[in-house]
Amino acid sequence: RSTSQTTKVLSSDKCNTLSSSSSSLITASNDNKNRAYTAKQKSNSMHPFPPLRTVIALHDFHPLDVNTDLSLEKGEEYLVLDKEVEGSRDWWRVQNKYGETGLIPSNYVREKWRATLSQYHWFQPQLDRESSEKLLKAENKDGCFVVRLSSSQDLFTISLMVKNSKQTGVKHYLIRVSSDGKFFIKENNFFPAIEALIHFHRHERGSLATKLKCVPNFNPNQIKTFSAKTRLQMNSLNADKSWEIRAADLSLLEELGSGQFGVVRKGKWKDIFDVAVKLMKEGTMSEQDFIEEAKVMTKLQHPNLVQLYGVCIEHRPICIVTEFMKHGSLLSYLRKNENTLKQKPPLLLDMCLQVCSGMAYLEAHNYIHRDLAARNCLVGESFIVKVADFGLTRCVTDDQYTSSSGTKFPIKWAPPEVLQFTRFSSKSDVWAYGVLMWEIFTCGKMPYGKSSNAQVVELIIKGQRLERPKICPQEVYNIMKSCWKELPECRPSFSYLNVKLKSMFLNIYPLLR
Repeated sequence: RSTSQTTKVLSSDKCNTLSSSSSSLITASNDNKNRAYTAKQKSNSMHPFPPLRTVIALHDFHPLDVNTDLSLEKGEEYLVLDKEVEGSRDWWRVQNKYGETGLIPSNYVREKWRATLSQYHWFQPQLDRESSEKLLKAENKDGCFVVRLSSSQDLFTISLMVKNSKQTGVKHYLIRVSSDGKFFIKENNFFPAIEALIHFHRHERGSLATKLKCVPNFNPNQIKTFSAKTRLQMNSLNADKSWEIRAADLSLLEELGSGQFGVVRKGKWKDIFDVAVKLMKEGTMSEQDFIEEAKVMTKLQHPNLVQLYGVCIEHRPICIVTEFMKHGSLLSYLRKNENTLKQKPPLLLDMCLQVCSGMAYLEAHNYIHRDLAARNCLVGESFIVKVADFGLTRCVTDDQYTSSSGTKFPIKWAPPEVLQFTRFSSKSDVWAYGVLMWEIFTCGKMPYGKSSNAQVVELIIKGQRLERPKICPQEVYNIMKSCWKELPECRPSFSYLNVKLKSMFLNIYPLLR
């Protein structure tokens, strides 16, 4: 299905109204026999759909092409048959409760299970069998459990840690669905909803090896990392993997901010998807450099890096199109929510972990960011943090890049070798990461306060470092200080920091809670 057809269907309200009216006339012309048949058909509607393939219509939809498309009624449930039509995920093939099938715009529906289960801490759809076992074994408590998606069927699975005198290990129980839509593990107990099944087994062991007692104190970043490949596949909007986006498919909306290389505006892609559009500022860099920046970003795919969707080069200024992050820059988010975040040190540490995870990926691919700071990270839903602004990123083979004369760099995030010799490496990124951690645990305070750049340079060269934030655990501050070692080779790598912080999170989380 072409993009133009997508736009036409979603934006032509007048045409939709005419189509709806025409359909009404056709229906009105049916004789009594056909109406009786329709009534009988409705009375014999299908059994409830499999929960993982059921969607709920968010809006009414009146198709222009009644031969291929299916109408939607807001609030009604539909069965998803295919989430990719002619190479595009913009349209899904679904079936209604009367057995009729057709195509619908995918943004007009929402998965039913997301609407009902996402509020529960025990529901973790990102986990697979292996990662759930790792998580529960790390917690090592009898009755600790999560509910996840089953890997082989359109069903759910309870992963449960059992630790008693008879057995120790993780058990997996498939939650089945009866023909009348009831949920069960064994056919002696049926429940109208998964929530009811979980509530019952919190108080009664039933067919389980032990009662459901608690939920693991998990690190959300760790869970996202487990399923990075799946998340990236779901997050990709360009089905044909093309890096170029047509100008006709892009609508520019309000300005979100500006940076060294241009203005960032919110946009709509194909009249459906919210995106961020970065417009190149004239004279800051060559168009070829700008395109090369985009090519770098297409190679960087990680849950904690902002995803590139494509580049528009048809008009000037040329622009990069990336995913839209709802809450904007991490710096603004920290300052805006300071009172709340100061009460949640575990969340602050998780933010540090997420950034570290993204930077470890860059490090493994021999990329240098050169401008890592809270202002260049973005926050999405569910406290997801991603590293952004790769305008200064360069791929190097020897893990070192010496900038050309006149290049600007942020003094308060720069290590001695950058201040003295303008020499960047992944270890200069590590120094900046330590400052970013300090920003997070101070909820967005300016490093070194009101000190001038010249004063900061003098302080750093003399060996002075930022003090420990009040709400920062000493163990975490020790990590920061290790990032601020004078010699680059004495600083830890991001891969080491990633492992160290994950272990630290699990150890000190109960203390911070």
